Amino acid sequence: MSNTATNDKKYFYLTLGFLGLFYIPVLYDLVIDWATDANYSHGFLVPVISGYLLWRKRKELSEVLVSPNNLGLLVIMAGAGLFILGNAAAEYFTVRLSLLVILFGLVLYHRGGGFVKKTWFEIAFLFFMIPIPYVIYFSATFPMQLLASKVTTGILQAIGMTVVRKGNIIHLPNESLEVAEACSGLRSLISLLALGAIYAYITQKTFFAKLILFLSTIPIAVAGNVFRVFITAILVYTVDAEVTAEPLHSIMGAMVFIVAFILLFIFGSILRRIFR
Repeated sequence: MSNTATNDKKYFYLTLGFLGLFYIPVLYDLVIDWATDANYSHGFLVPVISGYLLWRKRKELSEVLVSPNNLGLLVIMAGAGLFILGNAAAEYFTVRLSLLVILFGLVLYHRGGGFVKKTWFEIAFLFFMIPIPYVIYFSATFPMQLLASKVTTGILQAIGMTVVRKGNIIHLPNESLEVAEACSGLRSLISLLALGAIYAYITQKTFFAKLILFLSTIPIAVAGNVFRVFITAILVYTVDAEVTAEPLHSIMGAMVFIVAFILLFIFGSILRRIFR
């Protein structure tokens, strides 16, 4: 390796280190969110997974021709603009997103398009560690509560159970079951999107197949949550179980991920046969 290439590599890592120091307050707040918000506890795993994928490619990346691209400067400037606007508006999502934009720009500027082509997923995957804006979260929660309660009610009625739904509350003959905010499925959807992304990336050969499997995570997550609410209703109706008590409540929550992963595995296997 030439001295120029070595110096450029050192400069690249020094720049990354400086970026990390500059974003310490942002990263600190992000870790606090992961630790205190159950919706984003998976955030601790996201950078670890991304780092592992990069480490697994280390030999392949060492053979990529380094060809710095000045377009990266425009991307860095865009990220810096997001950082300034986000801080001015106290909008944490924008500030955090700026980190990924600047990181992408640095890779493009210092290492070139070939390197970006090999590492785009690992960089983009970091998006899943950023909590979505709460205005979006709360706007989506109630519609998902209604969807889960509507579909579950329809299934229960189809199998002959006497059940009435009012809003997000399912009235059974012996008890009423509320599809609460925590049971809306949005929490599991956020985590499953990250799981679907990594599963699609690892198991599928073509970009189109990866995209299809990733997008399928959305209806699969909804189906898993409906299954959870359905089983909960059946337990309440037949054995009058206390579904909010532990460990039953945690078991029912884990059921969403078990069902979703089984469906992802089946659908992924089908896609591998179609897109060989």
